[in-house]
Amino acid sequence: MIVYNQALDLYHTIFRLLHFLNKFEKNDVLEIERVRIWDFYLLFPSEIHNIRLKQNETDIRKIRKEFIKDSNNPYERITGNRKIFEKIKPFQLSALNCIASYGIIDKALLNQQRILIINKEILVDFVNKFQELTPKEKNVIALMTAHFNQVSLFGTDGLKNRTNLIESKYDA
Repeated sequence: MIVYNQALDLYHTIFRLLHFLNKFEKNDVLEIERVRIWDFYLLFPSEIHNIRLKQNETDIRKIRKEFIKDSNNPYERITGNRKIFEKIKPFQLSALNCIASYGIIDKALLNQQRILIINKEILVDFVNKFQELTPKEKNVIALMTAHFNQVSLFGTDGLKNRTNLIESKYDA
């Protein structure tokens, strides 16, 4: 039996990453690990409910509960988030290299674990040709690029620690 999984589809990964990058302006710089984490939650939106939030982030709890419904579908449940996150890493990095080859992001900065948008026009042109996202996908992208872009990637309250997708114990 042939089973399709969008997490292991390079073209779908490019599609997802371009949608994230489209939320930012030319010369904006993002960490690769941050974008990889966002992509994971776009793939598995029900897992957003497992992100550890601070006590004072009640507004995010409400938004998460109302706009990104937790699925009761057993086929959408995943176990071993870290394993899956590492399994999709080559697809994410290949997608970023492909996006860089189109001149949308700076290829030299990718080696420094950074994404720099250098051509917003080409980016917008690509995204405008894509099919419309579902409301759930739009909500995930909005939450990730708005709130979780403001959260530090490092530290005890950092995105890496809150999601537990990447080891954060040894971060400075």
